[in-house]
Amino acid sequence: MDYMKTIVPTNLFTERGSNIVVINPGSANIRIGLANQDTPFNVPHCISRRTTQLPKRHVQDQMLNSQVTTAQHMERERAYDMIASLLRIPFLDEEVANSSYPRKMGRVDAYPLQNNTKEPEFTWTDVLEKNVPHSSTKAVESEPNEGGTSEDPTLKESKIKVESNSSERKYRQYICGEEALRISPTEPYCLHRPIRRGHLNISQHYPTQQVLEDLHTIWDWILVEKLHIPHSMRNMYSAILVLPETFDSREIKEMLSIVLRDLRFSSAVVHQEGLAAVFGNGLSTACIVNIGAQVTSVICVEDGVTIPTTQISLRFGGEDISRCLLWTQRHHQTWPPIRTDALSKPVDLLVLNRLKESYCQIKEGEVEAVAMVQSYEDGMPPGSHKTRLTALNVPPMGLFYPTLLVPDVYPPPPRSWFNDYDDMLEDTWHMDFPGGSAFPMWESYPIFQTKPKKEDNIGVAEAITKSILLTGRIDLQRKLFCSMQLIGGAALSDGLIPAVEERVLHAIPSHEAIDTVEVLQSRMNPAFVSWKGGAILGILDISRDAWIHREDWIRNGIHIRSGRKYKDSYYLQAQAMCYLNS
Repeated sequence: MDYMKTIVPTNLFTERGSNIVVINPGSANIRIGLANQDTPFNVPHCISRRTTQLPKRHVQDQMLNSQVTTAQHMERERAYDMIASLLRIPFLDEEVANSSYPRKMGRVDAYPLQNNTKEPEFTWTDVLEKNVPHSSTKAVESEPNEGGTSEDPTLKESKIKVESNSSERKYRQYICGEEALRISPTEPYCLHRPIRRGHLNISQHYPTQQVLEDLHTIWDWILVEKLHIPHSMRNMYSAILVLPETFDSREIKEMLSIVLRDLRFSSAVVHQEGLAAVFGNGLSTACIVNIGAQVTSVICVEDGVTIPTTQISLRFGGEDISRCLLWTQRHHQTWPPIRTDALSKPVDLLVLNRLKESYCQIKEGEVEAVAMVQSYEDGMPPGSHKTRLTALNVPPMGLFYPTLLVPDVYPPPPRSWFNDYDDMLEDTWHMDFPGGSAFPMWESYPIFQTKPKKEDNIGVAEAITKSILLTGRIDLQRKLFCSMQLIGGAALSDGLIPAVEERVLHAIPSHEAIDTVEVLQSRMNPAFVSWKGGAILGILDISRDAWIHREDWIRNGIHIRSGRKYKDSYYLQAQAMCYLNS
């Protein structure tokens, strides 16, 4: 410990962080990298597998419910008009008076762009295997694993596979990351997204074993292709899982098994995103507002300790804003006459996300822009359509008025689908550990009677206010209202910080003695704060009491109905906060 007090923080990261991999999985993207890196790789959390299924399905997912009910449509229109009144723009069906320009659109391939807009480069993913000499192919496929036995079938799948008929095309068996989103709809591939709305994406169409196998394959591909850590060297590395608060104990267990059993890390530990975010920005107390792609979570942290009763999860995020952008443009007839489907065509969601990131912002008055909309329709080459988008400040306001977003296009699966994992969605935090002396790695974890999980149909401002007031102490409440921290990809939205401050202030009940609110500026990209905090926690965790070793996990493990559950880091005490501020 005396050595830790004298070492320079930069040297500490270099010394301890070179063999720690930090994994922060989300519904849409996974952040992964070595702890001594400044920023992680940010990879779309998906995989496309070759399929021979007929009729071909481009996306294997839960039942897609793209139909908006009449009631939802009316609520969405009411929310739009409420937002329009606040932003001082025309109501939904109001014609823009004295418009100084006509709204025109058309296909304009290679047309010179104006207003500093830039057409993103696009090419379809090459789905064919690269030519590999026959000798090297045999050498790769016959390579034994670290135990000297034949290779695991799930790993063997990642090797070169050749069609039985050598004259046929040699397809890649799977494609991960952004390449998976850019596969032409005419190719024989089906996209899988193993995590949806902050949970494993298990359904009757996407069985448990396939979800877990896809997670393993994606993570293994990133480790090999991005971090260049082969299977033979994994035992020299430890892994930190920085997980959203939405995951339940069974899901945490499955991901730990992937890391320790399948990916072969020597040891691993789990930290919560909220707690990691506090460390990532060098704070000790804050209200963490994590606006992800599909889930928005709020949780309060005091002196490096999360307060579980303050956790609130909202079933909407950045992708819902993107889909709302499409709905808004179609209503105003500014969208090109193309078939855009954000649910069944992955590349279309990619296009909408980029338009949202480039043009959506929160400010008063009419917000419009000339943009290039890309189209990728079946049987046609990619097209470019120059158009003037309008009401670009409305979609991000859906964070405060969620009925505008209509997010429940992926309904949760019935409990009956989890019969083989009967505790996947059950509260198991009250269970005691049998034979405690045989499992020393669990002794330091507190046991809760319940694990609070709240999902509300409220906006971000109300969720923040409710979460902070649940702490029940006026001194802490005042501190938290002045220490709000926005993280996640959607936290980058222009104008969001002042909008949060204004609406939270108005959401505080008048009888509460609080009159000041403040959102703290992030020290780094909000999308990577939790990942960075996980790296800091792993490097500063001197005692490593919470770490689980591969041998212990495989030998003792956590088995179905055993009563043993892995506890996450609700009460992991803050360590060496001085290093964060030095």
